[in-house]
Amino acid sequence: MKRKLTGDTRILIGVTLVVLAIIIAGAFFAPARQDNDPTPSTDNSGAQGTKAAWLLLAQLGYRTERWDRPARDLSQVDAPDTTLILAEAYPSDLLKEKAGISDFLKRGGRILATGPISAAMLPDSHIAAPGHLYTSLCYTTPQGLSSLARAGRIGIPIPVRWNSDDPSVRVDQSCGDDAVVVHYAVGKGEVVWWSSSAPLSNRGLKNDANLRLFLAGIGSPGDAGQPVRLILFDEYIHGARRDLWATAAGTPVAALGWQLAAVAALLVFSFGRRNGPLRTLVRAPRTSPLEFAESMGDLYRKAGAVNVATGCAERRLFHFLEYEGGIPRETLRSSPEIIADAVAQRFHYASPDVIADLKATQQAEFAKYSARSGLELVKRIDGHIARLAAIMRHSNPTSTNGESRD
Repeated sequence: MKRKLTGDTRILIGVTLVVLAIIIAGAFFAPARQDNDPTPSTDNSGAQGTKAAWLLLAQLGYRTERWDRPARDLSQVDAPDTTLILAEAYPSDLLKEKAGISDFLKRGGRILATGPISAAMLPDSHIAAPGHLYTSLCYTTPQGLSSLARAGRIGIPIPVRWNSDDPSVRVDQSCGDDAVVVHYAVGKGEVVWWSSSAPLSNRGLKNDANLRLFLAGIGSPGDAGQPVRLILFDEYIHGARRDLWATAAGTPVAALGWQLAAVAALLVFSFGRRNGPLRTLVRAPRTSPLEFAESMGDLYRKAGAVNVATGCAERRLFHFLEYEGGIPRETLRSSPEIIADAVAQRFHYASPDVIADLKATQQAEFAKYSARSGLELVKRIDGHIARLAAIMRHSNPTSTNGESRD
């Protein structure tokens, strides 16, 4: 007997269909997502984000971290080997950060700051409106011989300029009379300030001069035998907080949570009772993946297909030598003696067993090997791969340091 739908069930189905219709309509008719996020955050992959800088520094040998704590917690880091990046802070109570930043600099830390709000967080900062109205990028004139000046001519927006005649402040880049890239010492540390974060943005780093300016601003990774420089991207000034509730403060998340809880309670009260038909338990299938593997093993054993296993081992070895070891494919198509010679030159791995095992894998296609002999050959081939991989892991590539600090 066909069961009739209850009133509650019809309401639930109707609401579900309406929601699906809205989702589908929104997917087809909603405007395309625009790249309009101006936040220079390491999580922003748009044109104005700094995700490219975050990923690049890790590849260049720096240690990188996202900093989501107040500046007073900088007392826990090793200041002389740390650079803090303050990229375009948002106006808020960030002036309270000034004391922690000043202490970090006095202990030998390095800060790369951009924009007017970040400048206000620095000790002895002096900014003012630019002397000219810039409607587009200004292409700077390098000043002096510092590493920041040697980066070359850069294109940068000029929302503000550095306004100070202090002789301790070195001007590295200027647009006319407006200083847009400067650096100066504070205690044992150093401050580098740019008028804008555009050179370190995802779009800006495509320019070689901007990349050189960025690397000169953060300092070199460190000398041999010294700790690798730690780069902290300050996300606290962009609103990131370690506490999830602190991050959600001021947003409608709490109200949305109460609404979802109310909807969930209504669903439980409406459909929590047991009103469906009883069904028997679903029986597990007789076969299982393990039985399938055993069946396939029996099939290969009966067919005497030992050459399949040895051929797979040979392909694994050649794939490793070509894609991890860099040995040309033409060489791998040559005789076992030539392949063994290439392996010896590339890995300094001279083993007489390599030639014998390569010849054995080639002969396995035509000769009838027993299962035990085939297994031993596969183990030897995999052993060669493991030893070559270990040689690559324990090699010591020569590292290159960045540009020395000026």
